[in-house]
Amino acid sequence: MTIVVGYVPTPEGEAALTAAISEARHRKEIVHVINRARSGDVTTDSRYASESDLDKIRALLDQSGVPYEIEQLVRGPEASEELVDAADRLGASMIVIGLRRRSPTGKLLFGSQAQQILLDANCPVLAVKAS
Repeated sequence: MTIVVGYVPTPEGEAALTAAISEARHRKEIVHVINRARSGDVTTDSRYASESDLDKIRALLDQSGVPYEIEQLVRGPEASEELVDAADRLGASMIVIGLRRRSPTGKLLFGSQAQQILLDANCPVLAVKAS
């Protein structure tokens, strides 16, 4: 089985990756890391992991001993769609996402990828906050 984790190079992304590794160890599963950016110039998209970020992810996963795959995408669909689609495609046992604190107004105006994942996922979703 596989645990899909949505990763962005932020404290929330780090928390999600750490939680996914912990769950994968406990369940003896593979971690499938997804990092994505919208189509366009990835150098200006703060959600897109740089080579340095990817090296850190690989080092952390190598050190953990957990088997893993990293998928980095640049395309149009929303991140929530990518994670849910990947979880369905891989038959994932779980999706792990990081949450950031947002005001109720912020959620209303900008929507919530996390909320969409929670609504659309066909498997359990573990949502974690950065410490």
